[in-house]
Amino acid sequence: MTEYAAVLWDLDGTIVDTEPLWMAAEHELAAEHGKIWTEEDGLALVGNSLIASGHYIRERLEIDMSAEDIVDYLVGELAASLTEHIDWRPGARDLIEALDDAGVPQALVTMSYATIAAPVTASLPFKAVVTGDIVSRPKPFPDPYLLAAELLGVDAVQCLAIEDSGTGATSANAAGCDVLVVPHFVNVPEAERRVQIPTLEGLGPADLQTLF
Repeated sequence: MTEYAAVLWDLDGTIVDTEPLWMAAEHELAAEHGKIWTEEDGLALVGNSLIASGHYIRERLEIDMSAEDIVDYLVGELAASLTEHIDWRPGARDLIEALDDAGVPQALVTMSYATIAAPVTASLPFKAVVTGDIVSRPKPFPDPYLLAAELLGVDAVQCLAIEDSGTGATSANAAGCDVLVVPHFVNVPEAERRVQIPTLEGLGPADLQTLF
């Protein structure tokens, strides 16, 4: 049994392997405008807020769509893909269910919008969901994690966050959380109150406290 008051989860790349879906949607948008989108461009957006990504894509592709319209396009593509199929990251769903069985409150903290989170959270026992369309300051600011802790009625300092990006880990650390990092597409810098492991597979609630 973990001693954490709650566990706060990132979504993209941490629970679900959505990064390939994001990159496919970005490639498709670029192709529709006769532009080239590289893997490096896609990786540059990992962990960003969607509106920041929209501005990056607009400038990078030099297209006349607004950042908001770009976000709407990408969100629509992702939501449709996740409705058809969810590619879970190794060990994530098992750990979420084990924590729920152990009575540990959990929240989702994602910069994806609610329509993207909905197909995922429909089958997971989260007590609170914080999405990018309800926070004024996104990751790497602490606000999303602070809000999640508040919604659960716990202190963020007593929480564990599980992340896969530097932007997300910075947000969670700034809120006062311990951060378990499971890198996927991008490298994450080392920092205090931050532990990195290669996979969540085989990890149980009792293992979480011992990592720190």
